[in-house]
Amino acid sequence: MAAAIERLLSEISESQEPIEELRCLSTAVSATPLSALRESLSPEKLGLIFSLLNTSDREQVKVCVEILGRVLQVLDPVQLAQNCKLELQSGLNHPDDSVKVLGLQQAISALSMLSNTKAGLDALFRSDLLKELKDVMGISDVIRYRVYELVVEVSSVSPVSLGYCANSSFISQLLEELTGEDVLVRVTAIEMVTSLAQSQHGRQYLAQQGIMDKISNMITAADSDPFSSFYLPGLVKFFGNLAVMDSPQQVCESYPAFLNMVFTMAMNPDPTQTPVALDTLGLLGGTVEGKQVLHKTGEQFKTVLKRMSLLATDDTTDLRVRSLEAIAQLLTLPLEQQTDDLLLLTESWFSLLSSKPMEMIRNISTQPFPELHCAALRIFTAIACQEWAQRLMMSTPGFAEWVVDRSVGKGKKAKDCKFELVGALLSSSSIREIFGAQNYLKLRAYLDEGPYYVSAVSTVTTEGAD
Repeated sequence: MAAAIERLLSEISESQEPIEELRCLSTAVSATPLSALRESLSPEKLGLIFSLLNTSDREQVKVCVEILGRVLQVLDPVQLAQNCKLELQSGLNHPDDSVKVLGLQQAISALSMLSNTKAGLDALFRSDLLKELKDVMGISDVIRYRVYELVVEVSSVSPVSLGYCANSSFISQLLEELTGEDVLVRVTAIEMVTSLAQSQHGRQYLAQQGIMDKISNMITAADSDPFSSFYLPGLVKFFGNLAVMDSPQQVCESYPAFLNMVFTMAMNPDPTQTPVALDTLGLLGGTVEGKQVLHKTGEQFKTVLKRMSLLATDDTTDLRVRSLEAIAQLLTLPLEQQTDDLLLLTESWFSLLSSKPMEMIRNISTQPFPELHCAALRIFTAIACQEWAQRLMMSTPGFAEWVVDRSVGKGKKAKDCKFELVGALLSSSSIREIFGAQNYLKLRAYLDEGPYYVSAVSTVTTEGAD
């Protein structure tokens, strides 16, 4: 195939109208494994294809973009930037948007790799390529988003790379988009800022720029904005991630509008608002500090928890699963984190789910939907190592037998979930005493046999039988 590609390149270089040869080359590079392409095509050989982009023939441009899009996947971005710098810069100014996007993709790959060293950053931020990027940002929203993605990616590498991006004014421009008039642009900007906040130095920078306060104020002002439902989930996700990475208590106390909005969205009948509220409650409640923060709100959280229970029993499958998974996170309390107070807390939360919570969760697990079955099992797994839950399980008729019944739940996921439940039960030193020796041995056997064990069934053939 390498010889065929070489031959086609030679034919293309000699042709006045090479569209047919280009189509053949496109077919050849698509059929060639990426590893073989890397060996047969170097950046130096791509000059011919780049040069053929300089035409008004849209079909020729389209085929060239297809070829370059495939070939450029396998070439080293830094080497490409060095050997094809002029071609890439020319691509960023091409009248065809598909060429601009192609050039931008390669610029992003090269710049991302260059950002890992100070020497690379110096070369990057002192080149003409940044000016080209700034120029193309005004062409379309899509291209502007791609540049912002690059800036966030580079900024996340280190405090030094963040400093370079901040000094180049890219980040300040992104932050201004947070309060822009275009709601959809605002949504995208919030996602980018949330990505920037994944690193500690990114969070410090955002705090210094007052972005946390700005986002908190946006949440507070959301009631007066008829379009807030578009971007509110993103604002809540931002603070939810921030709370988990830093401190739930600190974030919730510093920005009370955040937790108030989570509760409001959880109670809101609007199905576009509820999912992010459930996910955020699960994130917060998955930590001990987050559990304590929620507990301090008193009746406010209890009302939300009861609402979550209603969603888990009667709503769309997606919302039911999300509710169950959030509840499982709220009730999770690993052995090393267990204290008398926290055990009393998880027990009280479980009792709020229903007048008969064990029966409620068990009924959900028997419904013919694998997602619901597994989500319900995860709640039992979450409480399995807590003594109060083990006693409740043993007082529930048939529960001990149900746990080791392999006929319950079909499919790999269901079997894996049941196996995790058995493992969680056996992780507790109290299980033998509470479940009794006989049930304990059955659990041990289940664990030893693995999740997919099938017991052999012996058959007897009777003489003369059909």
